[in-house]
Amino acid sequence: MKYSFLFALITGPALADSPVIENVTVSGDRFSVTLAHPDTGWDHYADAWEVLDADGNSLGIRELLHPHVTEQPFTRALSGVIIPQGATVVYVRARCNVDGWSDDLFEVVLGN
Repeated sequence: MKYSFLFALITGPALADSPVIENVTVSGDRFSVTLAHPDTGWDHYADAWEVLDADGNSLGIRELLHPHVTEQPFTRALSGVIIPQGATVVYVRARCNVDGWSDDLFEVVLGN
């Protein structure tokens, strides 16, 4: 019987993939982020990405208002991101409407 329990744990439901940031470009106060996620429709899709400073403070959030089932990866932009004076790096993370914010941070080294 204990083997049946172990088998059930091994074959339990798999967690969905987190959104993956593939690329970020910065031009002035505009961030363009390319991300991929196995969107299935309104029930499960990447629904936002966020720019964070080195201390984890939010500098801006780009809400994604619909699934991108047939457009993967996809790029969306956010303007008006104010980078703190002297910052040399920021991070971007993505979110899906089922699993929440990804633990993975995409590092963006800022130019001079």
